[in-house]
Amino acid sequence: MQEKYNLLYTKEEIQALDRKFGTPFLIFDEKALREKVRAVNKAFSWCPDFKNYYAVKAHPNPYILEILKQEWCGMDCSSLGELYLSEAIWNTWTDIMFTSNNTPIEEYKKAKQLDAIINFDDISHIDYYKDNVWEFPSVVCCRYNPWDEKTWWNDIIWIPSEAKYWMTKIQIFEAYKKFKDYGLTRFGLHTMVMSNDLNPDSLVETARLLLELVVEIEQKLNIEFEFINLWGGVWIPYHPDDKAVDLEYVASEIKKVYDELIDNSSRKNPLNIVMEQWRNITWPYAQLVSKVRHKKETYKNYVWLDSSMSDFMRPWVYGSYHHITVLGKENSPQTHTYDITGSLCENNDKFAIDRKLPEIEIWDYIVLHDAWAHWNAMWFNYNAKLKCKELLLKENGEVKLIKRAETLKDYFSTTDYKNLNDLIK
Repeated sequence: MQEKYNLLYTKEEIQALDRKFGTPFLIFDEKALREKVRAVNKAFSWCPDFKNYYAVKAHPNPYILEILKQEWCGMDCSSLGELYLSEAIWNTWTDIMFTSNNTPIEEYKKAKQLDAIINFDDISHIDYYKDNVWEFPSVVCCRYNPWDEKTWWNDIIWIPSEAKYWMTKIQIFEAYKKFKDYGLTRFGLHTMVMSNDLNPDSLVETARLLLELVVEIEQKLNIEFEFINLWGGVWIPYHPDDKAVDLEYVASEIKKVYDELIDNSSRKNPLNIVMEQWRNITWPYAQLVSKVRHKKETYKNYVWLDSSMSDFMRPWVYGSYHHITVLGKENSPQTHTYDITGSLCENNDKFAIDRKLPEIEIWDYIVLHDAWAHWNAMWFNYNAKLKCKELLLKENGEVKLIKRAETLKDYFSTTDYKNLNDLIK
């Protein structure tokens, strides 16, 4: 098995965790997470005040957010609930960025209360905000749609002209003129034209695009930006043949573009770079552990797990590949072809289709790799399926329960119909 699919535990160790906690469960590696965040920070240490804003939507567990806080990450929020989560961790403007779309006033008000950086997605929202919240935060930002200048994108974000996000270039200039007319002086600029990207040079070109636009806006509007927010879409090598993005290379190439375009000697403050890395700093360091409940042989061979797409919907939605290990059979020949499935009443409730694996038996432990970002955040309750538990493998080797499994009482807690909750023991 390739090094990138390292296991957190042996089969015997997983059996012990199963006896204590039961399956299925997600388990996260704290040590690896901290090391990756430090590596990202080191790569961009040339930047005056580099900060990575972790996208809370990717994994809204406060225990994980606390670790990221300790590693000097900020929080990127997109909803009221995420703002409250971040407030529990951080509470100053340098540490919370609010990047939303189709935003209700109560969310803008909460962001203002926290003096978060508000990253406006729509030019009409500027006056909408002003008419309803009145006072702007200390720092404002806008999201740029570069369709009129660049043509790279990928299928996650879609063609920029088809995306529901961001402002056009004309709108960007109008937005910052509005801010200036309203007396604001502290600005950022953001874009994200791709997600799940393994091409390092496209990331560098995104930085060039934003830096060139910063220079143009500053010259035409006589304002000064404090930061650019590059992206959060660096992919990880899911497939065995994928090669990881070299962030040292990306950072060094961005520095060359930065030095070419930005003259900090003429600025009041150096232009900073911030990012929204979440996938590549977390995803490889979590695994979903399930047990084989049944096997079925019809026109195909099916392996049925005690987890389902309600625990992880990415293969269902995106057709994404996640590597699978059968514990205790890591070095066994892959002589069988299986569909790995859950128990939802949907035929696309499959973690893998026609996957070559060792022979699988009932009660075998199955590990799905690269299971962090967006895994539990996309949980759902179709078929009244309940969400699984989360465990944290701490740096000292201790395993801590950081989120218990959902119960039927949890599921029915929002209705008071007759004696429904009394029926559940």
